[in-house]
Amino acid sequence: MINVELINKPEIKELGERNVAYVSFVGNYMGNVQVFKELFGKLCGWASSKQLINNETIFMSVYHDDPHTTPPDKLKLDVCMTLKENVEVENEIKKKTLPGGKYVVMRVELFGPEEYGPAWNKVVEWIKENNKEIDMSRPSYEIYLNRPEEHPEHHHILDVCMAVK
Repeated sequence: MINVELINKPEIKELGERNVAYVSFVGNYMGNVQVFKELFGKLCGWASSKQLINNETIFMSVYHDDPHTTPPDKLKLDVCMTLKENVEVENEIKKKTLPGGKYVVMRVELFGPEEYGPAWNKVVEWIKENNKEIDMSRPSYEIYLNRPEEHPEHHHILDVCMAVK
């Protein structure tokens, strides 16, 4: 059973730009937990070896395409972590600045990975109901607020952030 529990109603927020280290993936990530596990494994392995993870580090997944119009094998995903500007990256680890701007932000608590798609659908519904327009010139993303393996019931708590005009 799909059970997206809203922690708060969607709201429009101005989000600042963020410097991030990231690992990219192109292909069908929809419902594929293994893709995310491998990408976060690479990113966290690199960051841990350099002692870059602390209480202020923010982890995110950044989505560049609309999965309803982009063929699954062409979908682009970056898994990211916030980073100070002066850190050198290497090999598969890249760095960039994510743009800021106006986003619809909805905080949710998900019971499992199968609920990510329905959470995004709720944001899209809210955008349509409130006569807003999605801005595909900027990526949308998830900001992870917990580690599900550390939650007593393994819930995922996150902010779903969709760029709007």
